[in-house]
Amino acid sequence: MNAEKNLAAAATAIIGQKVLPGMEEDYESWQGDLNAAAAYYPGFLGAEISPPTPLQPDWVVVYRFDSVAHLQAWINSGTRQTYLDVGSKYFDGPATQQVVSSGTQSLDPLVTVVVTHRVHPNQVDDFLDWQNHMVQEESRFEGFRGTELFRPIEGLQEEWTTLYRYDSAEHLDAWLTSSERRQVLAEGKKFSDFKLHTIDNSFGSWFAFEGNGKEEAPPPSETRTSLAVWVGLYPTVVLLTLALFPLHMPLWIGLLVGNLLSSFIMSFLTMPYYVNPLLGRWLRPPPEERATRSLLRGLGVVAVAIAFWAVVFYLVTEQFWSLP
Repeated sequence: MNAEKNLAAAATAIIGQKVLPGMEEDYESWQGDLNAAAAYYPGFLGAEISPPTPLQPDWVVVYRFDSVAHLQAWINSGTRQTYLDVGSKYFDGPATQQVVSSGTQSLDPLVTVVVTHRVHPNQVDDFLDWQNHMVQEESRFEGFRGTELFRPIEGLQEEWTTLYRYDSAEHLDAWLTSSERRQVLAEGKKFSDFKLHTIDNSFGSWFAFEGNGKEEAPPPSETRTSLAVWVGLYPTVVLLTLALFPLHMPLWIGLLVGNLLSSFIMSFLTMPYYVNPLLGRWLRPPPEERATRSLLRGLGVVAVAIAFWAVVFYLVTEQFWSLP
């Protein structure tokens, strides 16, 4: 039962990447190392690599974490960025990325299509009506197994993402090439700027998110995320400064070493074991909690935490140990 609850809050990133000819083996080895690094991050549930197929032209990598917050920590991590800098020599153009959240996994190996749209805030209602019409039409086709629509996720992507699934490539192709689909697309001309790619059925069980119908809490705002990082960064930086001070390194070397160490400490210790347990409920409050109460309580925790560390470091540096 607990495993089902964990899956119900899972978040999945779908990353498509074109690879330069002749670099496939090197890329696959590099990607395997990158996926192994992801496994050390909190909330990691799994990762898979799929090479191109006639149905799926790109290499596709799927990451699955137990929450949007944990997936976001990995996607935005310094570790992943370092790997991407090294692996850029294998890439034939930029990658595509979609993130979806919520739901449980299906056991059926399905063919999944991922479609992303950029929607102006003033057009959201029209877009939702148009999407409902699209679903009504595609559901009449043989092999249709369901669809989900996911709103933009702050800090990860700006697009609306739609997943729809069929039981075979043939049934999917019948829909994609149908006159019914062309008609619906013509009716939604203002939403014609979209990206579509197909995920082969080897990944089918990763993209079924029909859950218990409960709405998941939205991801935290940039303001809350920034304050949470501040709560963790302040003690991390000061403690590192105190630890490195006896070495008397030149300023530029001290900052270089300190920034490197703080990146690792923030990623592997401070955020998962201090900030997330302390502010997790504030970052992702339950739907039934009143927004004002959640905001005030979270700001109170932030203020107390910062005040606590400020007093500690004042006593350490001014009363017990004066830095020259």
